[in-house]
Amino acid sequence: MEKGKKRLSKTLAAAGVASRRACEELIFDGKVTVNGVVELKPQTLVGDSDKIAVNGQPIQGAERKVYYILNKPAGYICSNARLNRTTKLVTDLFPDSKERLFTVGRLDKDTEGLILVTNDGHFANQLIHPSRNITKEYLAKTDHDLTHEHLVAISSGALVQGTFVKPASVAKVRRGSVKISVHEGKKHEVRILLEAAGLKVLSLKRIRIGGLLLGTLPTGEWRELTEKEKKTVLNP
Repeated sequence: MEKGKKRLSKTLAAAGVASRRACEELIFDGKVTVNGVVELKPQTLVGDSDKIAVNGQPIQGAERKVYYILNKPAGYICSNARLNRTTKLVTDLFPDSKERLFTVGRLDKDTEGLILVTNDGHFANQLIHPSRNITKEYLAKTDHDLTHEHLVAISSGALVQGTFVKPASVAKVRRGSVKISVHEGKKHEVRILLEAAGLKVLSLKRIRIGGLLLGTLPTGEWRELTEKEKKTVLNP
């Protein structure tokens, strides 16, 4: 690697554009230019003198890295793309932030709870990489008084996005509530597991990622992660 130069994907992530993986997708999709020319290779080396833009917007230099834990409300989406004027983005909850924030992974629109928000693409990529095998725990409220048969059915797994998955653990909390831990984190995985067991999901909240707990943080509120919490979530 040339002295003073870095891979394009790493430079984009350092500038807070998105996670390293998401930056690679932006490059593959032809949305990144270097000195006015579309660049399709994430491994291309760039330096301080190169003019880099994403969707025509010049990127800034490396930002101060920030790390937030948020109790996401229902109705907000984990995206930086606004579908229409009524779309509510998770990043709207950080109106005074000067950094280009994005969520680490996703929760669907109707799911509440723990999500991390940052501008550090390397940190985000570490967390979402499958090799980490980080467990996520959810609290679901359903329309039934849960029976032993329901718990067995949930534990037996279901087909999610063409792959058969089983939860890491299932535990009844009270009459209609259950805690479910998963490793895969596929889209709508927990909802599909519950529906396959014949249960209607009334509400769903993520309460843990790795060793990091949501705790008593109010819905819609956020705070900065401590250094200890950053290590806890990466090394539960």
